[in-house]
Amino acid sequence: MLAGSHCAACAVTVYPAAGQCPRCGQGTSPVTLSAVGTLWTWTVQRYAPKSPPYVPPPGGFRPFAVGYVELPERVRVAAVLDTADPDAIRIDLPVRIEATAGVPRATPIEEG
Repeated sequence: MLAGSHCAACAVTVYPAAGQCPRCGQGTSPVTLSAVGTLWTWTVQRYAPKSPPYVPPPGGFRPFAVGYVELPERVRVAAVLDTADPDAIRIDLPVRIEATAGVPRATPIEEG
């Protein structure tokens, strides 16, 4: 579940949730965001970040895809894209997104 917030004063919805609207500064209300969206853009991280602070996992660094998922609430959420084939990623790809302890993760939805 992605927890965002909505500003009634200027109709902005944001993720992650914030107590004040980033646009007008008014108070916001909590809102649960959709779990399905479309991929707005993406890139593949092919190089390991500098160490420190990055600590390579036991198996070593593996390239991964990251992108912005556009939700029906007109919010774009940065997410790691869980896919076995980075070459199959495309703009407008339907994905399911979920919150994790760190950056949200998105999984392509099987079409057909």
